[in-house]
Amino acid sequence: MTSSQRNLVKAIEPLIDAIGASIVSTDELEEGDITLDWNGKPVIGVRLDEIISLDRLIAAVEQQLGSPLRDLDRTDKQRAVRMLDERGAFQLRRSIEDVGEAMGVSRITIYNYLSAIKDRA
Repeated sequence: MTSSQRNLVKAIEPLIDAIGASIVSTDELEEGDITLDWNGKPVIGVRLDEIISLDRLIAAVEQQLGSPLRDLDRTDKQRAVRMLDERGAFQLRRSIEDVGEAMGVSRITIYNYLSAIKDRA
């Protein structure tokens, strides 16, 4: 990292702290992280630790279930929706549509899964 890149990192550290994020190296980047480029090259990543990211929630559920949402059978898709609901995913804007797209189902199907979850409770 060059001295100007280090100066960039030092300059944004108060902002990163204020929004509840953390700085990660480019080789530690995960889905949902934000890459900061300097002169056209990635310098660091910003991980939004305390801000809920739907991509991060989906990635965590996929890891837990061992498969991309799209490849799950109906029962596991319902289980994934329950897990996402428990983690607050459906409080996020456009999350119903985005989860439906990630699963390869309609938003109506996601609403049906959520309704079934509420009926069982």
